[in-house]
Amino acid sequence: MVAAIELYLDVDASRRVRKLWQALEEEGVQTLASLLDERHRPHVSLAAARRLEPEAVTAALAGHAVGGGLTLELDFVGQFIGRVLWLGVTPTLELLELHRAVHDRLAGRGIEVWEHYRPGRWVPHCTISMRVPNPLMGAAVRRCLEFLPIRATVTGAAVTDHANDVAQPLTP
Repeated sequence: MVAAIELYLDVDASRRVRKLWQALEEEGVQTLASLLDERHRPHVSLAAARRLEPEAVTAALAGHAVGGGLTLELDFVGQFIGRVLWLGVTPTLELLELHRAVHDRLAGRGIEVWEHYRPGRWVPHCTISMRVPNPLMGAAVRRCLEFLPIRATVTGAAVTDHANDVAQPLTP
């Protein structure tokens, strides 16, 4: 199980990411498009944990705008151990300040997140695939590069746990 605080991209950026997902699916790479009955939408996760209580997160972030209007630049491709493929987001001061503020509020309420999502360790990214087959990785990276750069505006945020059909919108 994975729960997250997700930032959602504007319509045009989401459309481009979905087209990338579709192109990779057609080439035999499972993407977030087909994972968990198509519950995923293009996003950047600010925090992740095995479990996040939506009510506790909502209370911790009450009165704090979580990314609305923030501009994101997806400029590069990366890979995490385990063959996770993603589009990298340029870490601007505004994005890093938002990330720190969210984590400070969560920590202030005793809400734990995975270490690699904490300030100073987090790599801002938009996940494309959770497990690219090794023989297809080179072609998948090249396909991702064909879609870059993507400029996105954050249009909303939510606390999610897609495996349990949770998607609680966050509002200021």
